[in-house]
Amino acid sequence: MGQGTERQTVLLMSDFYKEEPSAAFSMSAVSLLPVRSLKAAVLSSCGWFVPARNTFRKARIPKELFAERSKEHDKYGGDPDQPHKLHIVTRVKSTMRRPYWEKEMVKHLGLQKAHVPVIHKNIPAVNSQLKFVKHLVRIQPLQTPYGLPAEQDMADTFINSKGELIVRRLLQPVEQISES
Repeated sequence: MGQGTERQTVLLMSDFYKEEPSAAFSMSAVSLLPVRSLKAAVLSSCGWFVPARNTFRKARIPKELFAERSKEHDKYGGDPDQPHKLHIVTRVKSTMRRPYWEKEMVKHLGLQKAHVPVIHKNIPAVNSQLKFVKHLVRIQPLQTPYGLPAEQDMADTFINSKGELIVRRLLQPVEQISES
């Protein structure tokens, strides 16, 4: 490449960026620069270019999201030291126009029908599955105000609308104590 062509290119670049020809790059210097620094050098002379790496220096996530959620335990009547053992999961929104993985997860959890409660264990494996469909379901803790039912009482149990497991115990005749 001749000296005249190089000078002409420098003049064209300086006209484009409205700078002095002495401040513009020579073609020999440009060919030695790596592509990344070439883009930064050429674009930094533009008035409207703002590099993104220099703008965002810290995360813009609010610190409240990282705070402990003990308030939610009070809200739902739970105890963080003794979490509930079972979830009552109810699908409240449709899976139409949702991604295939959400439809598969809803089917896997047994929530094909809307507003039909299903009981799941409160374990990390189930909780990670519920995390993917949390916007489609309502999750309540299963409360047992009258204690866990015995094996023979399982047929006479039901769940009320508050998420409580109610046991209708059959009355047993009291054995009479003979007086001696």
